[in-house]
Amino acid sequence: MTTLTTDGAAGAPGTPSGPSAPAQEAARPRTTPAQRVAALTGHWAVRFALVVIGLFWLLPTAGLLSSSLRDPADISISGWWNIFDLNGSFPWILNTDQLTWSNYDALFANEQVMESLWTTVLITVPATVLVVVIGALAGYAFAWMDFPGRDWWFLLVVGLLVVPVQVALVPVAKLFNTLGIFETTTGVVLFHTAFGLPFAIFLLRNFFAEIPRELLEAARLDGAGELRLFTRVVMPLGGPAIASLGIFQFLWVWNDMLVALIFADSTNPPITVALQQQMRQFGNNIDVLAPGAFISMLIPLAVFFAFQRQFVSGVMAGAVK
Repeated sequence: MTTLTTDGAAGAPGTPSGPSAPAQEAARPRTTPAQRVAALTGHWAVRFALVVIGLFWLLPTAGLLSSSLRDPADISISGWWNIFDLNGSFPWILNTDQLTWSNYDALFANEQVMESLWTTVLITVPATVLVVVIGALAGYAFAWMDFPGRDWWFLLVVGLLVVPVQVALVPVAKLFNTLGIFETTTGVVLFHTAFGLPFAIFLLRNFFAEIPRELLEAARLDGAGELRLFTRVVMPLGGPAIASLGIFQFLWVWNDMLVALIFADSTNPPITVALQQQMRQFGNNIDVLAPGAFISMLIPLAVFFAFQRQFVSGVMAGAVK
């Protein structure tokens, strides 16, 4: 007596019918390298190692914070870790007698540093907003609008990504001097906007191109024009990419020193240049440098946490069922 296998061939009695071993191997889901890495990072040992690395990574920040709260006399004779009573048992007790707010009082009383901090805000906010708005409009145009030479123009934008800032310093300085905006806040904002747009257009164009065409066609059938389509459909769906771009641009401009040294007003420079000038003029005024550096780092960190949800969220998930 013979039995028929699943492909119709005759087999020996007692042979179970069903897919062959190679077919069973092919039917098994294969894990990608990313999935294997994600499964590995879920292990408690890997998590512990990441926590230890994170703590070591935060040591310079902790040292800067402690230095900003210590008296300059204590800083000159001992390290920042002496705010803890290392002679006692673990966990170490905090020596509150070494902590003082006088350094921040001196910082807020320093008119040059406070004016420089405000100048940094006046440069960073417009440069970030302009890059996000213009980059979003251009990214939408390159992704969903047809115009002559669209692909060639986009290749030109991609090519601008490899142009280093140093190449344009002298020509742009001559141009700004001719226009009368050299050593002005406007000149610094325009420079950061110009060099931030290629990356912004490239990032947002690629993100907007992934939006399902059905959503745009449905909005057009409802009578939406290009501007309404951009503001009501594309911008909400592009929230993660726009938030990421805004965070990156804000950090780049806020922490910039090269462009500020050349194009900013030397009498009222951004905070990075102001702190460098303080170090050059008064080498031992750590009571101003430490709190100034910590506040300069704290503001972009606060911006990141403010947009953290948009930065990591997936708005596109479930947009089309």
